[in-house]
Amino acid sequence: MKTKTFLSKLQNHPEAELHFQYAPGQWVRPDYHITEVKHLTIDAVDCGGRSDAWKETIVQLWEPTEAAPTTTPMLSRKALKIFDTVAQIKAFVEEAEIKFEYGNERFPTAQLRVDDVRMEDQKVFIHLSPSITDCKAKDVCVLPEEKIRSTANICAPGSGCC
Repeated sequence: MKTKTFLSKLQNHPEAELHFQYAPGQWVRPDYHITEVKHLTIDAVDCGGRSDAWKETIVQLWEPTEAAPTTTPMLSRKALKIFDTVAQIKAFVEEAEIKFEYGNERFPTAQLRVDDVRMEDQKVFIHLSPSITDCKAKDVCVLPEEKIRSTANICAPGSGCC
């Protein structure tokens, strides 16, 4: 989801509670806090030697070590205030993909993409999921399984395999 789309959804429901699901049936505790917003510029080269660049917005969610007694999560307006503070210092790239960084004792820290944002009874449910890795140069770099198994030195320098 693009940063501007996510922020727009919050702006449309300023009094709604924000609930984050980081895995099926697993929710970030209601005492979470947004601790950091990162504006990332990725400048990469894939295994096929092709250069690529893109931007991402990473929002870090944190749960205190000791659970607070609150049962009500952050409201959209409070999150928007944090995002406004960030924007005054470093402007958002509205077309950047927004992700959430989260981890706890049972779930390793990961950057999670937004799969769905759903509004229900003054609550915004934000469903997150991990991204999977992928080879961006499959057309030039990935060999059929049988060729990998049958050829011992297929990825020698100059062979076209990465």
